[in-house]
Amino acid sequence: MNAETPQPTRTQPTEPQSAAAVLMVRPARFGFNPQTAPSNPFQIDTAGGEAQAQALREFDALAANLERAGLRVLVAADTEQPHKPDAIFPNNWVSFHRDGTLVLYPMLAPNRRLERREQILQQVSEEGGFRVTRTVDLTDHELDGTYLEGTGSLVLDRVGRLAYASLSPRTDLGVVGEFAQQLDYEVVAFEAADGAGRAIYHTNVLMAVGTGFAVICGEAITQPSHREAVYSKLRATGHELIEISAAQMHEFAGNLLELAPPGGHLIALSVRAWRSLDPAQRRALERHGRLLTADIPVIERLGGGGVRCMLAEIHLPTRP
Repeated sequence: MNAETPQPTRTQPTEPQSAAAVLMVRPARFGFNPQTAPSNPFQIDTAGGEAQAQALREFDALAANLERAGLRVLVAADTEQPHKPDAIFPNNWVSFHRDGTLVLYPMLAPNRRLERREQILQQVSEEGGFRVTRTVDLTDHELDGTYLEGTGSLVLDRVGRLAYASLSPRTDLGVVGEFAQQLDYEVVAFEAADGAGRAIYHTNVLMAVGTGFAVICGEAITQPSHREAVYSKLRATGHELIEISAAQMHEFAGNLLELAPPGGHLIALSVRAWRSLDPAQRRALERHGRLLTADIPVIERLGGGGVRCMLAEIHLPTRP
């Protein structure tokens, strides 16, 4: 917890935690990204020439299952050129908010910056019928070598206006502070590492926040005072804590997302993540929503990201 980070005044309208619509980007040339691998040990370069075809099958199955569950899924097409191996993870470069704000984020890897495409934003507005009234563009921070990779770097409690941030080469405290000032959030910053002492590259690997629950890998948070600060905030905002181990974190058990289709909450996670959970953890999650699992082994292994990373929630208001 960084006590010196200036905290904003509460002025924003209330916002539900979970969205009824998501943006997904269907990849054109999915593959292992050597530019992101140094900071993401979850990436493993083991797939052969069928990676693109396999990734498409995994992507299409997830999109179809979400639609069958009642969620609105807006699918944008990636372009073959320039090559964007991680285009399947749009939540790192854009986020959409209930007051009409769209945020663009600074990305560490140069080839990931190519994912920010105006055509996709136009599709959200024109085809999706959503209304953008303000754009917060943080991408100039790339010029000074500081980064904040969207809702990978930030796990947002949208109801409580809290932005949880595990600091890493991809998550700079100064940029987090600017996000917080612009969008009226309080920052809960901490440091987290894996068993080898490497910084956890994205916050959404080790934790997730739903309406009434929070999944958290407390043992990854390196300083006890920071750990207690995170736990205290989660408890104070009424979240049931579902603790996962470091081993489960490495199976993407923290990389899940609560969504809000008609009929009740849905919690999307991968088959790999679900299998790593014990029966008590599964029951705890099921108290807060129906579980929807997706089998995405190639995307997880090569991309180093899970189901949550594939979904950019659309909280924007709709046009009349």
